[in-house]
Amino acid sequence: MEYVYAALLLHQAGKNITEDAIKSVLKAAGIEVDEVRVKALCAALKEVNIDEAIRGAVLPAMAPAVTPQPVTTAAPEAPAKEEKKKEEKKKEEVSEETIAEGLASLFG
Repeated sequence: MEYVYAALLLHQAGKNITEDAIKSVLKAAGIEVDEVRVKALCAALKEVNIDEAIRGAVLPAMAPAVTPQPVTTAAPEAPAKEEKKKEEKKKEEVSEETIAEGLASLFG
């Protein structure tokens, strides 16, 4: 996320979003720069209108919340903990390619 934040910070400041600019922002924040991520982000943002993407992302967040369904207590708690661990493990196994595809779909 820090790479996207760096790009958004540059955009807000009216600066060009370039590989060197993103690297500078990340280094200033004390973050070790991954060249592949920087290149993927710049490539994903090349043809994106960031202002439109931000407006599109904000509108769904403002939608009314869905009413939560009642929780049943019939199931034991142990399987729920195991399921949670599996979900956390799946989240950690996301590849950089998947991240790049996600960024591309988010901004373009």
